[in-house]
Amino acid sequence: MSADLNQLKDKFIHDLFVSDGLAAVIDEAHYGYAKVSMTIEPRHCNALGIPMGGAIFTLADFAFAVAANQGRDVVTQASQVTFLKTAQGKRLIAEARQVKDGKRICFYEVKVNDDLGNEVAFVTVNGYVVRP
Repeated sequence: MSADLNQLKDKFIHDLFVSDGLAAVIDEAHYGYAKVSMTIEPRHCNALGIPMGGAIFTLADFAFAVAANQGRDVVTQASQVTFLKTAQGKRLIAEARQVKDGKRICFYEVKVNDDLGNEVAFVTVNGYVVRP
């Protein structure tokens, strides 16, 4: 069920909101796991000059998508984000890990850290398999 890293990069380059908007990249991936990252730029920051929650959440959702969409098509059914700390570094890294894999429903946890090791956010995602 796994796709190689180059195939995943080719697939997700068409997600323009992520590839152009965040300039996020896939660092590692295999079925049920993905590590993605982005460099924090001024366009990702809010009026306080810190990364906007929407940018952080989008990176986490992207990590989920890469981890879950290998050999099947999965969409986010529901998610919960908890912001833990302001990012202090220059990059954000999101790691998604599968917790439960069912025929139609899957569940993932995603941890978002900055490149200094600060825990920035914790996200849980229920995925719905639209095409096995």
